[in-house]
Amino acid sequence: MISVTELRAGKRFLIDGQPWEVLEYKHVKMGRGNANIKIKSRNLKTGAVLEKSFLNGSKVETVDTEKVVLQYLYRDKDEFYFASPTTYEQTSLNRNVLGGKEKFLVEGIEVTFVMWEGAPLDIELPNSMIFEVGQCDPGVKGNSATNVFKPATMTNGLQLRVPLFVNVGDKIKVDTRTGEYSERAK
Repeated sequence: MISVTELRAGKRFLIDGQPWEVLEYKHVKMGRGNANIKIKSRNLKTGAVLEKSFLNGSKVETVDTEKVVLQYLYRDKDEFYFASPTTYEQTSLNRNVLGGKEKFLVEGIEVTFVMWEGAPLDIELPNSMIFEVGQCDPGVKGNSATNVFKPATMTNGLQLRVPLFVNVGDKIKVDTRTGEYSERAK
C-alpha cells in the first residue's frame, strides 16, 4: 500500500482490482478543510480515462509488474506487433492499450513491456528519441533566438511543432513524455 500523495505522473496502482496509471496529479487544499488529492488516470487494461479524488492520507494498492524488453515489428490496423529478441515469440497490443505512445514507434526499436499477471499492460519508451523531418516549411536563418514554431511531419508520420530554423532532412530529438521538440540531434 502506498499513500495517495506518492501518486505522481507515471505511477501505477490498483483500484477495485484494475491496474491504473497516473496521468496528472494535483494537491488541492481549500480553507480549513482536509486536503484533497485529485488525479487523472488511465486504465491499463481498457484505456479508459478516469478523474478521481482522494482524501489526504488515503492509501492505494501498488501494482506488482514485471518488465520485459521487446522489439517493435509492425502494425496491422489497430494492432501493434512486438517480438522477443531472444525467443522470437510475438506479442500484440491494441492501440487503446498504448495510450498515444504508438506515434513514437519505429520499426526495430526496443521498448520495455510492463507485464501484469502474465499479460502486457503498457510499454515504456526511452525519454527521448531521434526522428528525421519529412515535411515542413523551409527553414529561416537567424530565427533561432525566438520561441516561434512551425508544424512539421516526421518520416514516421509523427506531427509536432519545431523551431523555424529546422529543415526537411534534419534529425531532431523529441521528448516522448511530452511529445515536443527537444533539440537538434548531433
